[in-house]
Amino acid sequence: MPKKSIKKKAVKKVSKTKKPVKTKSPKTVKIRAVKETKKQIGTITHFYNHINVAVVLLIDTIKEGDTISIEGETTNFKQKVSSMQIDMKPIKIAVKGQEIGLKVKDRARTHDIIYKIE
Repeated sequence: MPKKSIKKKAVKKVSKTKKPVKTKSPKTVKIRAVKETKKQIGTITHFYNHINVAVVLLIDTIKEGDTISIEGETTNFKQKVSSMQIDMKPIKIAVKGQEIGLKVKDRARTHDIIYKIE
């Protein structure tokens, strides 16, 4: 009968004298503090949650592309203005005294304040 060859599994031996490998700590990134000024531009008078649209009464000018912050008792988020409408017609700029529909990314509530971040 021929002899069967037996394959042995390779086993790594770890020496007790080896020191543990030191891992590099993550690099820290320095971020300069950016001064953000915020100016109140309006107040939410109504919110339609099924389409995420807030009705805003403006006390200052707002335009598409502005960064805004919506803040209230339980609301606090920032976004860029992407869509505004008056009487179902898209607009690019809205001025003081107008009541506009503003598409928002999160839930907003009545009496939340809208700030323009500069």
